[in-house]
Order: sequence, then C-alpha cells, then structure tokens
Amino acid sequence: MYVDLPDKRYYRIGEVAKAFGVNSSLIRFWDKEFEIINPKKNAKGDRLFTQEDVKNFKIIYNLVKERGFTLDGAKQKLKKNPEGVLNNQEIISRLETVKAELIKIKNQL
Repeated sequence: MYVDLPDKRYYRIGEVAKAFGVNSSLIRFWDKEFEIINPKKNAKGDRLFTQEDVKNFKIIYNLVKERGFTLDGAKQKLKKNPEGVLNNQEIISRLETVKAELIKIKNQL
C-alpha cells in the first residue's frame, strides 16, 4: 500500500488512519497489540506517531490486510524473521513508489 504522508516529525492518529484508509480505532488497537509501535503521547494523552511508527504500520497493514495473516500470525512472523519482513516491506514500498510515479506520468500524457 502506497501511503502519501507529508514529511513531518509527528503524525496524529487521524492522519495515519486516513493515509491507510482505516478507522482510528484500528490504529489505536494495533498500537496496543504490537510492540514495535511506540507512539509519543502529549499532555492531553493524544498519540503522536513518528515516521518509524508509520513504517511499522505499513508492515502490519501488509501482513494483516493484504496478505491475510491473523494478528497472532503477524506477531509470530515479526518475532521469527524481523529482518526478512523489513526487507520485503522495503522492496514493496519502492515498487509502489515507482508504480505511483509511472501512473502520474501516464496521466500527464
């Protein structure tokens, strides 16, 4: 999934949810379920996600929504082979970026 977020230090939960096309409650749930997501919280208790958190959400989204893993299956996959999952996600992300650029060029023609 190609996620187009502006280059910022912190993202609010609504921005992350909108970028992934899911509800804020799902982002909040994944935050509690997966240890690799560690948002900062401000004085009001609002979650502020870093770019690293968004990268981890991409990994989880790919495993759960696109590849059909259960939450437990995704957790096990991340524990058994974290480097392999990260490498696969980087490759997928690069290919999606190239695809988005090609579509943009095609639409300009």
